[in-house]
Amino acid sequence: MAMTDLIAQGLANGWQVTDAASLTDNLTLETDVVVIGTGAGGGTTAEILARAGLSVIMVEEGRLYHQKDFKMDELTSYATLYQEGLSRVTRDGAIAILQGRCVGGSTTVNWTSSFDTPDPTLNYWADHFGLEELRPDNLRPWFADRKQRHNIAPWAVPPNANNDALRRGCEQLGWSWHVIPRNVKGCWNLGYCGMGCPTNAKQGALTTTVPGALEHKAQLIHSLRADRLVMDQDRISHLEATPLQTDSVTPMPLKVQIRARHFVVAASALGSPALLLRSDIPDPHGRIGKRTFLHPVNATVGEMPDKVDPFYGAPQSIYSDEFNFSQGVDGPAGFKLEVPPLHPAMASGVLPGHGEAMGQDVAKLPWMQSMLALIRDGFHPDSQGGEVSLRDDGSPVLDYPVTDYLWRGLRDAYLRMAEAQFAAGAKQVRLVHLDSPWYSNWREAEAAIRDLPMALHRARLFTAHQMGGCGMGADPQDSVVDGFGQHHQVTNLSVHDASIFPTSIGANPQLSVYTLSARNSSRLASKLTR
Repeated sequence: MAMTDLIAQGLANGWQVTDAASLTDNLTLETDVVVIGTGAGGGTTAEILARAGLSVIMVEEGRLYHQKDFKMDELTSYATLYQEGLSRVTRDGAIAILQGRCVGGSTTVNWTSSFDTPDPTLNYWADHFGLEELRPDNLRPWFADRKQRHNIAPWAVPPNANNDALRRGCEQLGWSWHVIPRNVKGCWNLGYCGMGCPTNAKQGALTTTVPGALEHKAQLIHSLRADRLVMDQDRISHLEATPLQTDSVTPMPLKVQIRARHFVVAASALGSPALLLRSDIPDPHGRIGKRTFLHPVNATVGEMPDKVDPFYGAPQSIYSDEFNFSQGVDGPAGFKLEVPPLHPAMASGVLPGHGEAMGQDVAKLPWMQSMLALIRDGFHPDSQGGEVSLRDDGSPVLDYPVTDYLWRGLRDAYLRMAEAQFAAGAKQVRLVHLDSPWYSNWREAEAAIRDLPMALHRARLFTAHQMGGCGMGADPQDSVVDGFGQHHQVTNLSVHDASIFPTSIGANPQLSVYTLSARNSSRLASKLTR
């Protein structure tokens, strides 16, 4: 069946979309609200404000790619759709950071897993950061609203073999497991979600809220890098931005200035603190960029007796929270168990070894199954997260110390993943760790994992979830924004993305961002339209 390309249709019908790479002169614009970033937070915000009758300009440093551009090709997709061409890492190079950089942000390239913020997380925020208004009961209607907007429901198709192994392992071991809710409509079950959806089934910002905003007369300027917000006393007067050439990297010798009544920063947990730091936004308590969290991720791979084809089918459909909050919210580091897809280029970049050994492993790819653990960081005194600062060129870099507390959680996660894979019938299992050979049974694996060095660059760590850096809280001494994303010191500045989370959340964050952004934008719209 043919899928309508909403974006192509909208462009043909006269949406106000500007490719900043095509500008030939400096540009000065004026609007009610500038929204910087078009991902989960920015898209939601732009649509709600535009529907309320406000004039809105969306600014995006990535380019506008849509259905015709999504070719299910790893190499071109990673190079064009991700920050730093999928080579972004923490300052010490020890943690790979997967982050979208295109219209729709990470919602264009994520694997569609959509969870409510866990109740224990929301209650922890209320108890520790004075965010009483974010108790679970208060947010339930907002979650329901966003599930409807993004067509979020538990995946109704049987899991692919890669995910089914997690289900089988959990059942054998008596662990809880559940089906993952996905934001899809008419999904073809292809499995190439990380390269942009070629059928427009993925209901991320690119196919929902960004078009919704454009339909209500919002403007979109893409390939435009937000350089700094310029203060005039206690307010921001305008945004200064630089157009980028079509390579999305090279700045053009032009400037764009946008004046507005209100500025919403939704540039991600790395991009938002970086913009505030470049802008010298008032920060009397030195909070900007601090307490940035990642859900550090580790993984294992298992060789299965039957073909898995881990590159086909919905990438994530089964999860287990057996170990997420089992030792209390603020006890030892909990983790959520999920499954990653294994496409050839990504897998060869991730699997340990090189040369002939790697060739032998990649030849087994059709039989390979993988599990990952999202380590829940930020709930314990020994888990303070990292800090975003600026490189010489003004781009963000994250220092993220992996503490002994986190290493204990990572080791525990390796043990549980290997145990689950053997329980699911794996012939052999290895950790995604440079010192791990293939283990042929659980007893051998368990003994070895307890002795493996838990060290940076030995254990391969990743993250696709960046949170914090502009944390919210009732007290300005330990937060950047209040519980509605309103900046404590700057009257016309809000932050609407995962950077406002005061801890990580213990689940894939897109639905949490959609939900908080919808709540906060609805309040902002009523303030601005009074």
